[in-house]
Order: sequence, then structure tokens, then C-alpha cells
Amino acid sequence: MRKLILVTTLLSSILLSGCSVLEEVNSSLAYVNKATEHINTWQDFGQEAPQMIQEAATNANAKEELEAELNTLLNEIDEFNSTDAPAIAEGIHQQIVEKNEALKGVIESSMENGELALDNLQESELFTLINEVTTMMNLLEDLGG
Repeated sequence: MRKLILVTTLLSSILLSGCSVLEEVNSSLAYVNKATEHINTWQDFGQEAPQMIQEAATNANAKEELEAELNTLLNEIDEFNSTDAPAIAEGIHQQIVEKNEALKGVIESSMENGELALDNLQESELFTLINEVTTMMNLLEDLGG
């Protein structure tokens, strides 16, 4: 009888720990997907931004669209930064959060009285920071792969 209880307890422990491992893997994959999507958003913006900035210099509608896009990015930064990263991704998450905060600072400093100051944006380190964020994709691929 003791052997049966011991075997049952052992099997239960293995199954429960297996579920925990599976949950951690699923959590990690979900995080990698979310972080990849976030980085892709920045990569896309980095490719479109020079043209958007150039158009915004001469077109009020283009400037409003750029302001709206920057505000959307600010919201995405806050949303991503509040994401709970699984233990295996905490280091990468912290690096992305740090770059996000730097990007947020650049965007906010390019606004004057709620309006975009194109000169401030053009002279900022925006594109350098976007490149630094997009290089983190390799770290995510290593984590997810």
C-alpha cells in the first residue's frame, strides 16, 4: 500500500512539475511574440519616419498624422513596459524597457505645448535608439528558438 501511495505521489509530482514547465514555455513564447511585435512596430516606424518627418515639415495634415503616430507609440511603450516578463526573459525585457524609456523621453522632448517641434525630433537620437531596439530582435530569436 505504501508503494502505491509513493508511486502515486511521485507521478503526481512529475505531472504537476511538467505542467509548470509547460506553462513557463507557453509564457515565454507569448512574451517573445509580444516583444517581437513591439520591436517590429519600432522597426516599421524607423523606416517610415524620415519620409513622415520630411512631409510634416511642409504639410500640416502630415504633421498631425506624425503627432498621432508618436502618441500611439507612447501608449505602446507604456503597455509593453507594464508587461510581466517570464523569468527567462527578465534581462531582455529590462533592456527593452530601458530603450523604451529613452525613446519616450525623445518623443516627449520633441513636443512643445502639446505640439510636435520637428527640429527637436530631427536633432534627437530617435533613429539611433530605434536601431538599438531593433537589434534586440536577435536576443529574442535566441530566447524563442
